[in-house]
Amino acid sequence: MWSSRITIAAKIVAILVLAWVSTPTANGDEVKGMIMARTGEALIVSSPGGKVTVLLTTRTRTKDDKGLFGLDKEEMADTVLIPGLKIRAEGSVDGQGRFVAETITVDGDDLETSQMIQAGLHPTATQVEANVQAIEANKKGIATNQQNIAANQQNIEANKQKIEQNIKDTQENTDRFSRLDDYEVKAQATVNFAAGSIKISPEDQEELQHLAKQAMGLSGYIIEVKGFADSRGSSAMNEKLSEDRAKAVVGYLMRQCNVPVFRIVAPGAMGEFQPASSNEDAKGRAENRRVEVKVLVNKGITGS
Repeated sequence: MWSSRITIAAKIVAILVLAWVSTPTANGDEVKGMIMARTGEALIVSSPGGKVTVLLTTRTRTKDDKGLFGLDKEEMADTVLIPGLKIRAEGSVDGQGRFVAETITVDGDDLETSQMIQAGLHPTATQVEANVQAIEANKKGIATNQQNIAANQQNIEANKQKIEQNIKDTQENTDRFSRLDDYEVKAQATVNFAAGSIKISPEDQEELQHLAKQAMGLSGYIIEVKGFADSRGSSAMNEKLSEDRAKAVVGYLMRQCNVPVFRIVAPGAMGEFQPASSNEDAKGRAENRRVEVKVLVNKGITGS
């Protein structure tokens, strides 16, 4: 129904345009024609003599002549001056060849027709503008996503390299200690640590001193030291923490227990690798925060 009204209105406007074009327009102080476009204070009016720019000012008066002989005049706002509306503008031409309107007269019936057309066109124009904005937003979103994908690929590659390096380091530690298979364990101790700590408790210090005394009574001994961490935190942080714990034990054996440095195998940083217990509960994590110390003697020396 609405589209039918718009079609009818369009036909009416077409007829009015043909009738209006045949109407003579004064050259000096009057412009007659149909508004083709409006940009702010400027109207582009199609008149029989061609397109004319009609300027609106604060003094421009817009009215509709009603009643017998047009004696009843209704003042109107400039907002009624929309494309498709016939007008008669009275005023003068300025130095730039533009027509400055003092009075603009519209026809009430023609205004209603123009508003009907405008009402039909406006939703379409609004939708087009919204679609353009949506397309632009999508373009920006696609560009942002492409940048994020590139950044994520770089992060994935960097993480992949770190993982590969961690695996390599862990394997090297495992291989290094695997080469001690020819040695027999003569004594061992486990030093446990608080979360995030490398401090050796007094009880564990006594155990290390006892272990050192046992080792010094053996011929050709070496001491193996491996540090571990629980699974909380990043792998890199836990590897560093396990290394610091192993170094703390080595330092205590050297300074407080007088174990020669050449008797100690380079400390191993095992990180989260080879957990002693499950990391799912506090008790298991406490058991995993440890340093394992073993006194080893070559089997050839022991005769086994």
